Amino acid sequence: MVCNSCLRIAIAQVCVFSKPIVQLRNARKSLHVGLSLGHTWDRGFFRGISMMVDSSSAANRGPIADVFKEKNEDGGYVSGGWKSEDGKLSCGYASFRGKRVTMEDFYDIRNAKINGRTVYMFGIFDGHGGSRAAEYLKEHLFENLLKHPQFTADPKLAISETYKKTDADFLDSEKDTYRDDGSTASTAVLVGNHLYVANVGDSRTIVSKAGRAIPLSEDHKPNRSDERKRIESAGGVVMWAGTWRVGGVLAMSRAFGNRMLKQFVVAEPEIQDQVVDEEFELLVLASDGLWDVVPNEDAVSLAQTEEDPEAAARKLTEVAFTRGSADNITCIVVKFHKNKMDATNSPRN
Repeated sequence: MVCNSCLRIAIAQVCVFSKPIVQLRNARKSLHVGLSLGHTWDRGFFRGISMMVDSSSAANRGPIADVFKEKNEDGGYVSGGWKSEDGKLSCGYASFRGKRVTMEDFYDIRNAKINGRTVYMFGIFDGHGGSRAAEYLKEHLFENLLKHPQFTADPKLAISETYKKTDADFLDSEKDTYRDDGSTASTAVLVGNHLYVANVGDSRTIVSKAGRAIPLSEDHKPNRSDERKRIESAGGVVMWAGTWRVGGVLAMSRAFGNRMLKQFVVAEPEIQDQVVDEEFELLVLASDGLWDVVPNEDAVSLAQTEEDPEAAARKLTEVAFTRGSADNITCIVVKFHKNKMDATNSPRN
């Protein structure tokens, strides 16, 4: 999203046009690489090499049935999926380094039993300036959420506080380094028949309801009128540098990490609460490597052509690549099986 040369050139603008909260000697971005992966394109499909499979600890994991074998080929591509034991959900994921030199996307898929209820969690984390922030979110965000004392009583409060705490924890863990990684987070947490979608940055989650694509998050772009007002009220500036950027540097207005811009680039999520009903068909969570070239409606149409959600995730990733996406591409597809959904749950008051 943000190249190191752009950051070195533009950091001077931050110091001139915003409050002097950083020093120039800390402006250099690290080229820290979380994964070193190559890629090829052969006869219309990807080949990928092994990348870490996202999983939770045995203590937090609820029953999962029909686990699909992860597809690892040669080229920085990985996919896989699972079905819940009760048959209510099936999920597939695909992640590809694409045309980028480094891989900065991470994802997490977990479930847990809390007070006798199964909770499902899905997350996309798209790093910039390095992979460390996105990797940290994969390792800690859902773990922190499960530990929040108000998680079952007030999920929205728990999610909001967990996002901000995890951001603070990450910044503290990096305080003795010269890195200044950042990351988006778009997460969907299913508690009973309530779906909580939280977003920071420009990854995105959409739902298909009765065949219609409905966004459940709104990208945090600096030129969004409310975001621009918030940034300028805090003493920052939004300027054009190939695209709209905070201080001429960062092409999103909210993110984890990014210490040098933290006064303006917050990790406070916007959260939507949806009651899952018979119209819910599928969810798509993805990094902007998909959304840059695949509109919401296309994503739903493409995902619906595949019965298997893993095949749907693979198709979305491949289509984004063939349409010219220049970024890492990672997506998760979650399908709801109407005949299996728990009818005993009622909406929260």
